[in-house]
Amino acid sequence: MRHRARTGIPLTLALALAATGCSATTTEDRASAERPSAAATIGSCGRQLSFDRPPERAVALDQASTETLLELGLQDRMAGTANLKTKIPARYRDAYAKVPVIAPKIATGEQLRSATPDFVVAGSADLYTKDRAGTREELAAVQVPAFVSAVDCPQQNEPGKTPFELLFSDYEQLGKVFGSEQRAAALAREQRAAVAEAGANAGRVTAGDGGQPTVVYLYSVFNGMPYVAGRTGLPSEMSRIVGAKNAFDDVAEDWPEVTWEEVAARDPDFIVIGDLGERGRPGDSAAEKRTAMAADPVVSRLKAVRENRIIEVPGIELDPSVRSVHALGLLAAAVKDLGYVR
Repeated sequence: MRHRARTGIPLTLALALAATGCSATTTEDRASAERPSAAATIGSCGRQLSFDRPPERAVALDQASTETLLELGLQDRMAGTANLKTKIPARYRDAYAKVPVIAPKIATGEQLRSATPDFVVAGSADLYTKDRAGTREELAAVQVPAFVSAVDCPQQNEPGKTPFELLFSDYEQLGKVFGSEQRAAALAREQRAAVAEAGANAGRVTAGDGGQPTVVYLYSVFNGMPYVAGRTGLPSEMSRIVGAKNAFDDVAEDWPEVTWEEVAARDPDFIVIGDLGERGRPGDSAAEKRTAMAADPVVSRLKAVRENRIIEVPGIELDPSVRSVHALGLLAAAVKDLGYVR
């Protein structure tokens, strides 16, 4: 059974508790606070975050951040999670069951503060706004450090670092904060090996015309309009790794809304469907996306659609997360199965 988030704490008290890095005073909490631990300072999206000790009441504002903390074995240091898009994978379910859900969707500032966090983690900077969890400045004012994934902060990162390397740096930074450096380093090492394996055949990948095979990533269909991967999203990097090319690489957005006519004009060699069926919105499931393509008079005539050169991957894995290397592996296998490895 899931634990329910604590409610009913006055906001002023929650702010005061957060500011002191404490929760409701229990013997267990006091004992935890007295454990010896190392201080740490990290950089996160243009800010220095300093810790006198590893956090004891971290809150993850999205599923990607939640699963990263669970992968690092930090469920006992978590005071909350929010904004679940799909079911938690089986390997995390027991650990996830220990973490209170403070909000089923995007958390508000009051919901966040009711958890009395001493650290907040998010994969996206846009979760830190006044009408959401509160700004990073507001949280800093009550001494609650707010972490943003390096993947979502390109202007602050070292030039030339790939999105996967930025993702791995998140693991290492969080490992430093929580005193879990060895586990974080092992995770980064394992996933670097998975990326290298996925790219092993990239030099031998060609389409029929001798160029790179092009791919459209169909993430969602909303009100009849397709949302696809643009240049700044992770799929462009995934394409590069396996030797393909994102057909919408010229659009400087993560998931731009386009038209079916634009999809047809790109005439991709194959199509990747992000299955978000568990999210439950219209147009999210892989079946609905296949139906939408088959129903469009132009897209339905594309060779990729007629010959079913379509692969399905979990949609959440197309956004940066600890699970993204799995989608990358599926993409590499599909490129080989579709005959593009010469």
